[in-house]
Amino acid sequence: MAMDRIKEKMNQLRVEADTNASQVEELKQKIKTLEQDNLSKEQEITSLTHRNGVLEKDIDKLEGSVKEHKSAAEESAQHGTQNEALQRKLQMLEEEAEEADRNLRETNEKLRQTDVKAGHYEQKVKALESERDQWEKKFEDMSKKYEDSKKEVDDLLRDMGSL
Repeated sequence: MAMDRIKEKMNQLRVEADTNASQVEELKQKIKTLEQDNLSKEQEITSLTHRNGVLEKDIDKLEGSVKEHKSAAEESAQHGTQNEALQRKLQMLEEEAEEADRNLRETNEKLRQTDVKAGHYEQKVKALESERDQWEKKFEDMSKKYEDSKKEVDDLLRDMGSL
């Protein structure tokens, strides 16, 4: 009867150890996935930051071009045909500058959102790593208990055998 309880307890410990090992593997996989997501988000941030810089340079160029064309348009006011062409070009450049400015704002917003998401993923990774560490500690404790129980059973069987 006591032997059956010991065997049952050992089986429970084995099942619990197997379950813990499985959960540790699942958590490791989750961490790996989140780290890959985090790397992807960091790459996206880098890409958006680069794009942001390119767009800012484009805006500077376009604004300089707008100033040049405004100045040219004022100087050639006496030439009606040239003036109209320059006005059209100026309007087109201003529209391009507005479009570039809108793209810059959208890129900045995406960058901010991605940065927030990256922070969130980093927190998730830390939480999962902590949970994994707890599960590994539990697994180590359960393995020690299992070994101790096994030793006790072996000692008990040896003592029973010597009787």
